[in-house]
Amino acid sequence: MSVVETITLSNVELSRIFLAIVLLLFSAHFFGYLFHRLTFPRVVGEIFGGSLLGPTVLGYFFPQAHNWIFNAFEAEGKLISIIYWFGLVLLMFISGFEIQKSFDKKDQKIIIVTLLGSTIIPFLAGWFAPSFYDFSPYLGPKSNILSLKIIIGIALAITSVPVISKIFIDLGIIKTSFAKIVLATATLHDVILWVALAIATGLVSTNVLSFSKIILTVLLTIIFFVFTLLVMPKLISFSNGLKYNFLIKSSRSGYIIFICFLFSAVASMLEVNIVFGAFLAGIVVGTMPQDQFGKAKEHIKNISLAFFVPIYFAVIGLKLDLIYHFDLLFFLGFLLFATTFQAMGTLIALKLAKEDWLSSFNIAVAMNARGGPGIVLATIAFDLGIINQTLFVTLVLIALVTCLLAGRWFKYVLSKGWPLLSSERHELPALTTQDRKVPSWPGLLEERIQHRIQRLLRSRPSMARTVNDEDAK
Repeated sequence: MSVVETITLSNVELSRIFLAIVLLLFSAHFFGYLFHRLTFPRVVGEIFGGSLLGPTVLGYFFPQAHNWIFNAFEAEGKLISIIYWFGLVLLMFISGFEIQKSFDKKDQKIIIVTLLGSTIIPFLAGWFAPSFYDFSPYLGPKSNILSLKIIIGIALAITSVPVISKIFIDLGIIKTSFAKIVLATATLHDVILWVALAIATGLVSTNVLSFSKIILTVLLTIIFFVFTLLVMPKLISFSNGLKYNFLIKSSRSGYIIFICFLFSAVASMLEVNIVFGAFLAGIVVGTMPQDQFGKAKEHIKNISLAFFVPIYFAVIGLKLDLIYHFDLLFFLGFLLFATTFQAMGTLIALKLAKEDWLSSFNIAVAMNARGGPGIVLATIAFDLGIINQTLFVTLVLIALVTCLLAGRWFKYVLSKGWPLLSSERHELPALTTQDRKVPSWPGLLEERIQHRIQRLLRSRPSMARTVNDEDAK
């Protein structure tokens, strides 16, 4: 069969794939918006929306309808998977060009201390965990225990920069020293862990695992990482000024997308994970002049967050099978294990740096929020056969729960008027009024009634004069 004959879909296949996409997109946006209105992270709603269409709800109660929509023909799953992978690649790409690239010098000490404590101790705990607990039932089809140990280490140490940023923005503390320290630490922290993930995925791609293969995979990943960050920005800058760069003249958005997929393709050919390539591409694109490429980057971000990324998270929900692959005891045990060692590593490091207990605990809670990166880690490990479905479900749920816990804790701290950092104590009065105030339903209702009365008075001057006369009496 020729290529031309394979690049085609029947009317039935087209109708089913478009119906599946419409349902996933609607569920992701509807529940994402609903959860956002309820002050939960949008990603929780997007995954929840997808889970309603998956084996947990629709597939359990109406299996024939579930198969009719999502398994109508042999290649439908692969077509959905392509959009899913586009969403993952674009999510990591825009995360790359939005990460913080400059840090305050006065905060460098606490950033370095937090980075070491929140990375080394939890990662080592995860690495040695299979030596004390049998994780073999949670191995994926590849049965690669070395990659599994790296994945567990990353799962314990990883932090969500986007989710914790959104929490800080919602609470009005994004400009505080505490937020800057946490975001700077989490940025460096996750770059290190993405390197580790690239190594884990590189190891699982080989059929025969040997010491030389391990060394080669590590060296190749590090070389790719260093070359991309040190050399590629200069090459891209040179390419931007070329007279015959028709890509950039045709479409700057197209040029940036080309860079993203070029890096991903090269990474894949080198057996480095394509998601890592997209992430590095985003960092490189982030160095390009904002005045020339700012609008193009914003356009790509908007399209990604409107279509590809919501479908990515909805498909994660579609994959979750909470009926047959959710082990409550294992989930609770792993949640306690992960949060304890992440908090312990951060607290030990910060106490050695002579920070007070409240400041140290606040930072530990922030570093425990796994969110999007934790979900990405779970999906990559599951799709590449490193972990099985039970561990996949556990990692996704832990990523969601830790974000919810972090958000609730910071709301509680701010409602009590406690400082996030001891050095911010003098800033507390300014931050505990409007910026840190958590609105209540009665307060919002009263404000809405007053607003309606003012509009009514403005629309009826005679009534306004009567009210004023009554006030004067």
